[in-house]
Amino acid sequence: MKNVKPVIRKAVLSDRAGLFPLLKDFSTSFSPEETAFDIAFENVLADDSAILLVALLENCLIGYCLGFDHYAFYANGRVSWVEELMVHEAFRKKAIGRALMTQFEVWARSRKSRLVGLATRRAAPFYQALDYKNSAVFFRKLL
Repeated sequence: MKNVKPVIRKAVLSDRAGLFPLLKDFSTSFSPEETAFDIAFENVLADDSAILLVALLENCLIGYCLGFDHYAFYANGRVSWVEELMVHEAFRKKAIGRALMTQFEVWARSRKSRLVGLATRRAAPFYQALDYKNSAVFFRKLL
């Protein structure tokens, strides 16, 4: 079976236990700490400019998408930014990431965002298949 049909919905507090293991597999630059995750998780759920989507298959959390929107001068309005997109390794290449991104785009449009942006090192072909274009180089400085 190539594609599976997950349920995509906004995260709720009870998703916490299924989300942290996915985050540990997602993160390559930092070692996720549960205490910091708990604080961030509750704040994200309460933040109107944030959305945390989860993908569930038979009530098992198999993926998530975390993003935000804000005003930007260059875009003449709002922009939406995908911070994290993760699908459990066993469920990749089954259109779950596509379903999460599609739902994120629905949210971004509902917020009147002019564009969706993201940074990636490992998944450029995935985003290109979704019609995203390479637009910039990403820089960072750890504080």
